[in-house]
Amino acid sequence: MDSIKIKNLTYRYPTAEEDILRNVSLSVKKGDLCALVGKNGSGKTTLCNAIRGFVPKFYKGDISGEVLVNGKDVQKEEIGSTALEVGFAFQNPFTQISGIADTVYEELAYGLENMGVDPAEIDDRVNRIMKLTKIEDFRDRNPYQLSGGQQQRVALAAVLVMNQDIFVIDEPTSQLDPQSTDDVFEMIKLMKSMGKTIVLVEHKMEQIAEYADQVVVMDQGQVVMEGTPKEVFSDPRCEEYHIRLPQCTGISLDLKKEGISLEELPVTLAETVDIIRKKIG
Repeated sequence: MDSIKIKNLTYRYPTAEEDILRNVSLSVKKGDLCALVGKNGSGKTTLCNAIRGFVPKFYKGDISGEVLVNGKDVQKEEIGSTALEVGFAFQNPFTQISGIADTVYEELAYGLENMGVDPAEIDDRVNRIMKLTKIEDFRDRNPYQLSGGQQQRVALAAVLVMNQDIFVIDEPTSQLDPQSTDDVFEMIKLMKSMGKTIVLVEHKMEQIAEYADQVVVMDQGQVVMEGTPKEVFSDPRCEEYHIRLPQCTGISLDLKKEGISLEELPVTLAETVDIIRKKIG
């Protein structure tokens, strides 16, 4: 079953001279992580906004085609209705954090309170999500006194506690160090284990290769490549579209140029280790 189905989507911002999305068609299966990759300006964030229903309702402009979320056309739904099914995490956690909560606990409870959820259920859901996401130590701290990585984890937890079926996450690790990046992807792994459908914009290909079920390459507003991480990162067209390969894939290609060829092209570290063991064993 597809959680998201996009058909022939074309969109142009009000003041733009050219379309930012061009005849985009894409399906994301329920429970899958779909990674959107491509150079800046390729249309990734705009596509995320289309899935949220913000295009064209909030940003206006000209649109054609269809975006179905759980079978519903988001262009015909109210933004508030779509928000009950699609959670969104911004690139910068400062944008995500409400600014009115004095503690992390209150930050996670804020959205549920706005929805009129019973206080006992709010307490149960917030405590459960803090435990699952391992942010219990932050419970009584002010969100603005946390590090960038900690804030991003709180921002993701604040989305997760709302319990939508679909999460759209736009470059959550762009401002984070390696350890904080790993922490964020542990949370994304948790979301996957809970059966959530995830659309992720990300430039760190090592994590995409490890966690994604589907990789979609965008260029000039179009879907130009699509497949599993193995299929996409093994495709020579990645260079044409300026897609940085996972480190182990790049090293394997360099070895091949030197006459040291592995039987297959790895895209993750675990794959690389397994292939080398077989080769020398």
